[in-house]
Amino acid sequence: MNVETQAYGLWSLVIVNSAVFILFAYSFFKPKTTRDWRSFGAFSAFLVALFAEMYGFPLTIYLLSGWLQSRYPGIDWFSHDAGHLLEMMFGWRVNPHFGPFHLLSFILIGGGFWLIAVAWRVLYDAQQHRSLATSGPYSYVRHPQYVGFILVMLGFLVQWPTLLTLAMFPVLVVMYVRLARAEEREAVAEFGDAYRAYMKNVPGFLPRLDRVLARLSGQSGEGKPL
Repeated sequence: MNVETQAYGLWSLVIVNSAVFILFAYSFFKPKTTRDWRSFGAFSAFLVALFAEMYGFPLTIYLLSGWLQSRYPGIDWFSHDAGHLLEMMFGWRVNPHFGPFHLLSFILIGGGFWLIAVAWRVLYDAQQHRSLATSGPYSYVRHPQYVGFILVMLGFLVQWPTLLTLAMFPVLVVMYVRLARAEEREAVAEFGDAYRAYMKNVPGFLPRLDRVLARLSGQSGEGKPL
């Protein structure tokens, strides 16, 4: 069996990689409520779908093989490196693991997991004191953990895009937005005007650039959210 034949069908790697990343995310997110488990389960399904194509069966490559071969001849599209579609299509074919898209994916994935971890610590402390979480990443956006999950998924899409995960991504983003809105209604019911004031001052998912720059320069950065 040659190396290229071994590029896929490695279902043990699918299981191992899925378990590692899911447990890694679980250690940061620590879902407790039904809503937490729903968002975490959807994220886990995204990872399983991703690694199934990365190491199990390259469904996307199989479906697009005719078009890819006609547009980009000379590439063995069923080699494992060719799964890095963006690197191949934009001409980075020496070692895709050191290509610009792959390096960008590391930044997005690492930043996403970091954001989930930091946000969870702030949220946990706030829950222990039955107060609002407004410090750390919560001073920039109201839902940093959901932003973290979106960054991780986006990073994997940049690294290894597949038709299934591309279809799942917008669905999951919409789901996280709806979950965030439901959490906000509960927070308003519990904290009233304090949370309404927080909502007016801090955006939901996209931090204000002027506030980020102001914080970096040591200013307060007051303003309305985008």
